[in-house]
Amino acid sequence: MKNNIKVIQQQAELDAKFMKQALKLAQDAGNNGNEPFGAVLVKNDKVVLTGENQIHTECDPTYHAELGIIRDFCTSQKITDLSEYTLYTSCEPCCMCAGAMVWSNLGRMVYSLGHDELAEIAGFNIMIGSEEIFSKSPNRPEVAKGVLKEAAVPVYVDYFQG
Repeated sequence: MKNNIKVIQQQAELDAKFMKQALKLAQDAGNNGNEPFGAVLVKNDKVVLTGENQIHTECDPTYHAELGIIRDFCTSQKITDLSEYTLYTSCEPCCMCAGAMVWSNLGRMVYSLGHDELAEIAGFNIMIGSEEIFSKSPNRPEVAKGVLKEAAVPVYVDYFQG
């Protein structure tokens, strides 16, 4: 029992560490003229790639942080299976990014602010959350939600309401 608690605590600490990085990338994306979304791809507790939303700077409406990092990493590594990886994302992914997670067989996804919480702040959102995509998909990543949510709220309030 003590070992289980220790493992859970260690994972929570790692999740917070990598989520801080994703939230910083989200803030950077907003400062760089894009929407404030950031992502960190991790394998064996080590960052393998970071990314941020680049829809405006790359003139690509599909260049969301999550889809971009999956595309860039899989292409550069010549792989299509991310089952041994965890993707940390500053906000629950949209249906497009969740689909990319399904098709890349992502092992685990951790997000901070939820889909509905973002909609409340931004005043709009696509009305299909990642859970709906995952529930109807053959490959379902393990999901941890709400990590450092209190730290994420100001990033999105500043961007969408500031």
